[in-house]
Amino acid sequence: MIHIRSYLEVTKPKTVLLLVFTSVAAMIVASSLNSIDVTIEIWLPAFIAITLGCAGCNAVTCYQDRDIDSIMARTRNRPLPSRRIDLPKKALYFGVVLIAISLALSWLRNPLSFISILLGVLNNVIVYSLLLKRRHPINVILGGISGGFPAFFGWVYVTNSIDLAPVLIAALVVLWIPNHIWSLAIRYKEDYERARVPMLPVVIEEKKAVRCIVFTSVLLVIFSAWLYFLNIFRIVYLVTVSLFGSVMLLMNFWLFFYPTKQKAWVVFKFSSPYLAMIFMAMIIDVLLIP
Repeated sequence: MIHIRSYLEVTKPKTVLLLVFTSVAAMIVASSLNSIDVTIEIWLPAFIAITLGCAGCNAVTCYQDRDIDSIMARTRNRPLPSRRIDLPKKALYFGVVLIAISLALSWLRNPLSFISILLGVLNNVIVYSLLLKRRHPINVILGGISGGFPAFFGWVYVTNSIDLAPVLIAALVVLWIPNHIWSLAIRYKEDYERARVPMLPVVIEEKKAVRCIVFTSVLLVIFSAWLYFLNIFRIVYLVTVSLFGSVMLLMNFWLFFYPTKQKAWVVFKFSSPYLAMIFMAMIIDVLLIP
């Protein structure tokens, strides 16, 4: 049982849950706005594909990061550094199998679904984890593109087409990632320094890093509201964005004027519920308002 729990943990279930939720939300929005009847035969393979794809990427990147995870206090108890999975390559093979199943399921639906999964995997595993994470502070900006692909996948899986809406919904997640990761990096700056991972708050002054975080939060809130003014969503979405966006901005400006690690941690902890509520508002908006 402990062994199974370790393999589950190496997939980072909390991260998977949030990304899968953005994908499910995009599927619901796409089916509602395009008047497409989505049956369980469509929903289930899509849900399995995106879940396994996200989980597989996390397992592979845990294998790639096993050395720095053993150095950082925040991550040293993960299954690979703590040797709860005795051979690290088991996690690698596990992740590769999950990704392969995800790609196969998406290919059976349509080529756009397959391409979105593939690009997400390549961006996360190759661009972010392998090439940029240990080399350049732009790692989160370029590597964060993978975070938008689950939502994009959800849309194209249902519609087999691309238009402005799925691109903007996916971009919303991409804009969210720097605020989320950089605020975490301020809280655990010493960890990243010890592991020599050049996250932005590690390589520039803390005040400048905080300015970047606040700037991304302003962009995120503006972009979230923009989706309403493009007539993609309506009043439920606008009210939610206004409420949670105001709280997001207040927290970030609080960090800006009184920067501390604890405040950065509060910003980090709020960022995930913020994204979840924005996507929940999308669902409620298209389902409750004709």
